[in-house]
Amino acid sequence: MADLDAARDLLTFIDASPSPFHACATAAARLDAAGFTRLAETDEWPAQGRARAYIVRDGSLVAWSVPSTAIATSPFRIIGAHTDSPNLRVKPHADVERAGAHLIAVEVYGGTLFNSWLDRDLGLSGRVALRGGELPLINVDRPIARVPQLAIHLDREVNASGLVLNPQHHLTPVWAIDTGGFKGFVAAELGVAADDILSWDLMFHDITPGALLGRDNELVSAARIDNLCSSWAAIEALTMATSSSDTSVVVLFDHEEVGSSSNRGAMSPVLESVLERITLGLGGGREEWRRALAASICLSADMAHATHPNYSERHEPGHLIELNGGPVVKTNVSQRYATDARSAAAFIEACEGANVPVQKYVHRNDLVCGSTIGPITAARLGIPTVDVGAPQLSMHSARELMGSADAGLYKTALTAFLNP
Repeated sequence: MADLDAARDLLTFIDASPSPFHACATAAARLDAAGFTRLAETDEWPAQGRARAYIVRDGSLVAWSVPSTAIATSPFRIIGAHTDSPNLRVKPHADVERAGAHLIAVEVYGGTLFNSWLDRDLGLSGRVALRGGELPLINVDRPIARVPQLAIHLDREVNASGLVLNPQHHLTPVWAIDTGGFKGFVAAELGVAADDILSWDLMFHDITPGALLGRDNELVSAARIDNLCSSWAAIEALTMATSSSDTSVVVLFDHEEVGSSSNRGAMSPVLESVLERITLGLGGGREEWRRALAASICLSADMAHATHPNYSERHEPGHLIELNGGPVVKTNVSQRYATDARSAAAFIEACEGANVPVQKYVHRNDLVCGSTIGPITAARLGIPTVDVGAPQLSMHSARELMGSADAGLYKTALTAFLNP
């Protein structure tokens, strides 16, 4: 029987997190409730280093739990995930007028399945930069825009030849008829003057709440399962971390879907900086920090492809991945995933101890494999890394699908990894 409480809690997390900034706020609220302390990177941190604390850098978050027995060379057990998902993001000059309709200019973010954004009621979320440095979050979780599909009467070959969408011309949401004024709308939602808005990081999201689905609620349907499911499971695992030897760390990076090259992505020094400062707080220096890293291990938590029942020929025939079959170890010898025998064994043993089944994924040789933060983190820190994910269908769609039992299994597996 699926752990539906875990699946429902996952849906609560996802629905509260329509943007990376909201995902960090949602995670931070859970950490606060579990007794963690928020620190600012610009402040001096507690000298003893024995803390349950976290920092937020824009759309990224790093949290850690240092056991009371830790010393400066104590290793780190790290879970890395990401807060961003493919979507449509608002351009700086937002207002567009065509054929008597007012639209909002958008830029495609990440490897979006274009067609999945058609004919959905869209809300707006993200953050706005105001004069004086304030960065309020905004979440307009009601239908304000829609990308209407062309009627079949005007494209009679669409079902036979396939739908081809030009992202510049065909993905612009309609939101008004009589008048536009996007900046004024945002200002009214925030209760500020339009002239006080200097810039924004705004994006659209499907407003339909996540739901349990299937004859016996065996499925979860939601937006942003990739990769908020991993973010949720990692935060839940950290709040339950009880290791008496290793420092447990969770990092939720932004910008994974666009290559991780930013001030807060996996290629940035944000995780490295936090790990070094933890060691310094325990009385160590660079030598002790390097020794701690040499004994550490990382789990890159990102979702995995379940074998699609309608497209089974697109999958490696010897590696069936089932929904509700448990977490997936992902391997790729070209290092699109960072898994090797040593790192895989560490995760498999943790799952065996927690009675969690494990599946193994390999991409077909004749298809290009995606990647994760795993190889980037492994290369930057020089530590063994295993790529792991819960299985799902419809990856990078505006609406995705996973097994309801897999939510609880994933959380249990990540908790076991942090408690060797």
